[in-house]
Amino acid sequence: MASLVDTHCHLDAPEFAHDTTDVRARARAAGVCHCVLPAVAPSNFAAVRELAHAHGDSYALGIHPLCTPDASDDDLLRLDRALAEQAGDPRLVAVGEIGLDFFVPGLDAGKQEHFYASQLELARRHRLPVILHVRRSADRLLKHLRADSPGGIAHAFNGSDQQARQFVDLGFRLGFGGAVTYDRALQLRRLATTLPASALVLETDSPDIPPHWLYRTAAQRDAGEVQGRNEPRELPRIAQVVAGLRGVQLDELAGVTTANAIAALPRLGALLEASSAALR
Repeated sequence: MASLVDTHCHLDAPEFAHDTTDVRARARAAGVCHCVLPAVAPSNFAAVRELAHAHGDSYALGIHPLCTPDASDDDLLRLDRALAEQAGDPRLVAVGEIGLDFFVPGLDAGKQEHFYASQLELARRHRLPVILHVRRSADRLLKHLRADSPGGIAHAFNGSDQQARQFVDLGFRLGFGGAVTYDRALQLRRLATTLPASALVLETDSPDIPPHWLYRTAAQRDAGEVQGRNEPRELPRIAQVVAGLRGVQLDELAGVTTANAIAALPRLGALLEASSAALR
């Protein structure tokens, strides 16, 4: 069985509240050896840390762009303080989820950019990579990274080939998840096929971005069909789609993407080694 790392999983989401332990156990049984749990606001900093420690996973701390309407500079101070307090925690692997979202209407672009730039500075100060939210915002994100990139992961990447290669040149790996399983996602599937193998990491973003086999249209839902819940156990099947696009075996893709995850989030290396040693 291939051993995979889910580099983006919101295990603290309300959708998992009643069966979190079972969700993680199902993922492990499916071959997902590790999950990275990004925070979205100070209100869930403690939750992602506790879950990471409870299940042998890792976490990131940050303020999501969709949470910036309710955020203040005091939240940046809370983030700075949390990063300092948890500096010795090997399960803290990044600052994230941070970034810019120019897709959702009604968000203040200037406020988003203030929080993004401020959190990049915190990542540099605390010597951590970042996990980026990239939604119709790649060029603006890149502008802030060119002077001094902390590296990390561009999560759920869906930009152009040129943007992809710019992120890679700045020390980022690109996250591929459920969206790549849709036949109509032509550009994304091209990227998954043609980018260097060293650029790819895998993710579910669960419970968000369900793969095609879980998705139900509005008409199907109106007809009584139930929308499937995305979980980290879906990662091996997502990985098999990417492996098929690239014409490689799943085990090969698993090995490469795990190495890439460690390169993007260096603290993962010791955690995965410790987990492997415990199983031997």
